[in-house]
Amino acid sequence: MKIQFLGAAREVTGSKVLITTDDNKKIILDCGMYQGKGLETDSMNRDLGVDPEEINYLILSHAHIDHTGLIPYLYKMGFRGSVICTNATRDLCSIMLPDSGHIQELDIKWFNKKRARQGQPPVAPLYTVDHAEESLNMFISVAYNRRFYINDAINVKFTNTGHMLGSAVINLEIKENGQKKRLAYTGDIGRPYNRLLQSPKPFPQCDYLITESTYGNRIHEPQNQIEEELLQVVLHTCVEKKGKLIIPSFSVGRTQEIVFLLNNFYNEGKLPRIKVYVDSPLSVNATEVFRMNTDTMNAEVKDVMKYDDDPFGFNTLKYIKKVDESKALNDSEEPCIIISASGMAEAGRIKHHIANNIHKPSTTILIIGYCSPTSLGARLQAPGLREISIFGEVHAVNAEVKRIEAFSGHADYKEMMEFLSCQDKELVRNLFLVHGEYDAQQFYRDRLLEAGYRNIEIPERGAMFEL
Repeated sequence: MKIQFLGAAREVTGSKVLITTDDNKKIILDCGMYQGKGLETDSMNRDLGVDPEEINYLILSHAHIDHTGLIPYLYKMGFRGSVICTNATRDLCSIMLPDSGHIQELDIKWFNKKRARQGQPPVAPLYTVDHAEESLNMFISVAYNRRFYINDAINVKFTNTGHMLGSAVINLEIKENGQKKRLAYTGDIGRPYNRLLQSPKPFPQCDYLITESTYGNRIHEPQNQIEEELLQVVLHTCVEKKGKLIIPSFSVGRTQEIVFLLNNFYNEGKLPRIKVYVDSPLSVNATEVFRMNTDTMNAEVKDVMKYDDDPFGFNTLKYIKKVDESKALNDSEEPCIIISASGMAEAGRIKHHIANNIHKPSTTILIIGYCSPTSLGARLQAPGLREISIFGEVHAVNAEVKRIEAFSGHADYKEMMEFLSCQDKELVRNLFLVHGEYDAQQFYRDRLLEAGYRNIEIPERGAMFEL
């Protein structure tokens, strides 16, 4: 069996791992889109590193676009195998992939206008909404903790990682030459406590482990401080400064967590009487998926629902889908909270909200998650920043830029090591670190070696190993 790392190798986006069995069955673990590198990502996304027509199975760890966003492109280029994932991941992909297709179509229109001015021919989008919707017909959903037999030699079981709704460790068993090889791919690992989701669960013993390392050199601040920090930012911005609090947030997971906390503030009488807007069609649809899956959430959500049947809605909250309503927020001078995608502020409506308000001292931009180094979200956090380019125009930076690290859905390195502690280190023959910046991975590898793990690899993109 061979394993090749086609994405998220020494970087955080574009997760994609290819397994080729001895009888030439090809399995892809995740098929994520590269994000946060501007036009460079287009060429990277078009280079899959494998012939789509040769792939037999695609298995997903969770629904985030950096893990699923190239599925429609894979389909467009000839993939007709099965896509296997958890039930909630399938539900989320049914809204996230068409939304991504819509973004591809809009982005290529802008790009082709620029090419036309330069006398260059137009190019086709990576994929369209139609490709995304057609690719959904290949999905097969499987419940947590049920072993699903793909064929006589390959089976998979999903166990909960607590990273987002439906996220899972992919636990593969592959029989070759009379021997069973056990491979675990963690995808993204959640934190021990999440305000909405159940905690990560132990996973079966493996021989080969592929695991994320996003925060391989970080320790998060205590989670019990988040509520007070968020409330103080709201009061400072919307009451003291009478301004807008703009929160770039991933549409799925992070937005629902923020809304849940604001809903609790509202129920407790702590939230000032200001308007709160969730300005993202995808966030609106994703929240409906969360509402349909509250039975899978943790005890805290279920306790709130004993007296509040909608933990994702309150009287001063408005979900926005229409473009004209989104644009109208730019003309409003009323104090408010705007939660909008994307979380790295690289695309979507949030970029417009930042561009239209960053020059105002009354504005606060609150970063609540990981931002890849080249993204707008990361550039906004540069110390002493005085001006920044958005949509090719330079804007003065008079707004406050704040960060609450503990909102991250990714475990820090100590939390990841605790999650991996269910494994007998002596039985893990090889450990591969993916989905992390190289400096963070090197630090994390040293900590894992100190803990007793061995044969730890940090593969480069395209690297192949024989298992």
